Amino acid sequence: MLPSGDQSQSDAVGAPIHGDVLEAVLSHLPFVHLVPASIVCKVWNKAVASTLKSKKPQPWFILHTQRSRSPYLTTTEAYDPVSRMWIEIQQPPIDYVSALRSSQSNLLYMLSPSKFSFSFDALHLTWHNVTPPRLMRIDPIVGVVGKHVIVAGGVSDFEDDPLAVEIYDLESQIWTNPEPMPEFFEESSSSMWTSIASDERRLFVMEKSSGVLHTFDPLTNTWYGPFVLRPDHLVSHFSIGFSDEKLILIGLLVDFDDPIGIKLWEVNCESFEYHEIAEMPAALVEKLKGDDLQILSIEVRMAGNVAYIYKPMRAGEVIVCELSGDDGECRWWSMANLVTGDRSIMERFVYTCSKVGVEDLRRATGSMVNRRFRFKK
Repeated sequence: MLPSGDQSQSDAVGAPIHGDVLEAVLSHLPFVHLVPASIVCKVWNKAVASTLKSKKPQPWFILHTQRSRSPYLTTTEAYDPVSRMWIEIQQPPIDYVSALRSSQSNLLYMLSPSKFSFSFDALHLTWHNVTPPRLMRIDPIVGVVGKHVIVAGGVSDFEDDPLAVEIYDLESQIWTNPEPMPEFFEESSSSMWTSIASDERRLFVMEKSSGVLHTFDPLTNTWYGPFVLRPDHLVSHFSIGFSDEKLILIGLLVDFDDPIGIKLWEVNCESFEYHEIAEMPAALVEKLKGDDLQILSIEVRMAGNVAYIYKPMRAGEVIVCELSGDDGECRWWSMANLVTGDRSIMERFVYTCSKVGVEDLRRATGSMVNRRFRFKK
């Protein structure tokens, strides 16, 4: 028989975790671990449900890699800011329509002369396959506002109106043709030259080089603007995104061709006044420059209160900004992109960002969808 001290220790090791202790443990777990925890037993399921009341969905940075040759296989990896680790999402392949693209944080789409496919749920479990817009488009601006999918600009040289806009109504499943984009975008109507974001009512379209912003209301089919957002004369490249319900302007500052900083401003969506809220630490600016010691442009993906800032193409280093923490301060860190470094030049990289919660993960791992999540080392 064990001595009394060892006996107590043995009992403690085998004692079940429950109540406040169990909830405290679960509160530190990433969402991807809460799904299996919720099916352990009724007590654990209740503890997970209680934990979720104070735990917000986390904004994942998601990388979609598409082969540029048949059979055009697509793989998906995601960065979880809670665990600060990459997750491989093992899933059925996406049905190929054309090159995979994204011009809005949580939207993926493929557009061909015969089909328009798009997905905007958190983990892109649902794809909508519809007839394409009437005009042939090469690199359009594509955004979702409520029940409307807006396709603007990017028109082929064979078409007459380079600023044409077409809207697909998700409820009626009908395309309509509202007024075209403002003439200001005549030379910059493709996603290459613009940054977009949307709230529940409007699409926000900004020219990256000038900081000039226009908004579009799909209910009234009306464009508004221009609004000039240029808070610093050193900004050479602009991007926009929404942090929860706040419009955030991100600017790359350049002095004599030398990138010297990145700043963030919060923009009032009614008056379009702005105030500075954060500046990237100098050490992270250097990390973002990478081996080529340059930053010609930046891309931003945002969801929740997290902004992911990176250079286009392979995005070797991604800078993460958690906006306005509990102490009112923004938190910065960097994460190495472990995915693109060993990939072929024959692959296309597309980035999205979505708030991913337990219900999204439960749906993804259901029998009809059959996704699997594995942390990458």
